[in-house]
Amino acid sequence: MAVKIRLARHGKKNFAFYHIVVADSRAPRDGRFIERIGSYNPNTNPATIELDNEKALTWLYNGAQPSDTCRRILSYKGVLLKKHLLEGVKKGAITQEVADSKWSAWMTEKESKVVAKKSELAQTSRSAKKSALEVEAKIKETRAEEIAKKKRDEAAKAAKAAAAESNAEVEAEVAEVEAPAVEETPVQE
Repeated sequence: MAVKIRLARHGKKNFAFYHIVVADSRAPRDGRFIERIGSYNPNTNPATIELDNEKALTWLYNGAQPSDTCRRILSYKGVLLKKHLLEGVKKGAITQEVADSKWSAWMTEKESKVVAKKSELAQTSRSAKKSALEVEAKIKETRAEEIAKKKRDEAAKAAKAAAAESNAEVEAEVAEVEAPAVEETPVQE
């Protein structure tokens, strides 16, 4: 029986997450499996991977072949490096202490990279929100200025109209007062 380490799809349409399973290669993708050793959620940033490293390592030693995607996941989590180091110990190339120290150093470096990426993503999202708020404040400011200018223009037009109307009334009154009374003179025939 050929055993594979592969992904089994779960979740909604366009929002999938995966179980990392050990299954017979002839079994359907989402069908029967031997053992579930972890999960993979690509919807988060960075992707969330939960994996039982010891079970994965045991299955690799028993001859299970990972799919391409699972090989990348196992490499990302350090399972393939640990297998490589343990094979070096078996051959006598390095000691167990050296292998453990190399693996722990690699894991701390990997964790620091993941933490740095998460903090960078958080910082970029904060700066994007801040710049969006600044742009929104500028737009709001220009709109407020346009509205105030429009109100000033309307007030100025109303004042001009009122002044013109009052001037017309005053001129009419002045014209009546200053107009000489026309005396009627008899018309001679």
